[in-house]
Amino acid sequence: MAAVTLLSTRAVSKTYGGLKAVQNVDFILPKGEIRALIGPNGAGKTTFVSMLCGRIPVTSGVIEFEGTDVTALPDHKRISLGIAYTFQITSIFANLTVYENVALAVQRHHVGSDKNLKIQTKIALARVGLHPFSDQTAGDLAYGHQRLLEIAMGLGQTPKLLILDEPTQGLSDGEIDAFKTLIRDVAQTTTVLLIEHNIDVVMSLADQITVLNFGEIIAEGTPAQIHANAAVQTAYLGGDDA
Repeated sequence: MAAVTLLSTRAVSKTYGGLKAVQNVDFILPKGEIRALIGPNGAGKTTFVSMLCGRIPVTSGVIEFEGTDVTALPDHKRISLGIAYTFQITSIFANLTVYENVALAVQRHHVGSDKNLKIQTKIALARVGLHPFSDQTAGDLAYGHQRLLEIAMGLGQTPKLLILDEPTQGLSDGEIDAFKTLIRDVAQTTTVLLIEHNIDVVMSLADQITVLNFGEIIAEGTPAQIHANAAVQTAYLGGDDA
C-alpha cells in the first residue's frame, strides 16, 4: 500500500538579496514517518522548516499540506491545520508557570470544558516528564527542561505534524534517552520532522533522512543508506559538524 503524503514542496526557494538560502527543494513527507533533516551549519535547514511553518514566506515554489496549497497561509493558520513546531531558540513564556505555558497551547487547539483543558495539559506535561514541575516558573527551568516544555506545548495542540529544531540541544544523556522514547511514542499518532545535529539520535530514530547542503537536497534514504553515502560523508558526517 502506497504511503499517503502529508506534506510536500515543489521547487521551494528562499533568497535574501543575492544569497540563496534554499534552492528549488522538492520534498515529500509521508504520514506516520519520523524524518530527520540534517546538514552542516548554514545548510538552510531552519530556513526550510520556517517556510514549512509559515514563519517566513517562500521566494518561489509551492507548499502543500494534506493536498492543500498552504504556501500563502500565515503560521497561525497552519497551526490550526495541524502543524506544530519548536525552534532552536526557546519561545516559552518565561514569566508563566510550566502548566500555564502548556495550557495556553492546548487552549489554542481544544475547544471544551475547563476539565478537558486540565486533562489535556496534564497529559502533555506527563508525556515529556515535566508534570512534577507544573507550578514552577518556566523561565527558572534548566535549559534542557525548557526544550522539553516546548515539546509539551507542541504536543498539547494534538498536531498531525510535529517539527522539532535541535530538540536535544542542552539535554543530558539520560534526558536524550527519554526523548528518544518519547518521539517513538509520539510517532504512533503524529508525523515527526526532526532537525538534529546529534547523529546518534538521528540514526536511532529516523525512518528516512534528508540531507541539505548549500540549500539543496544532496541525498535522501534510510539511516544505513545515508551513513554509506559518499557525498554525505564529505559534506557532513565526516566533517567537523558530525
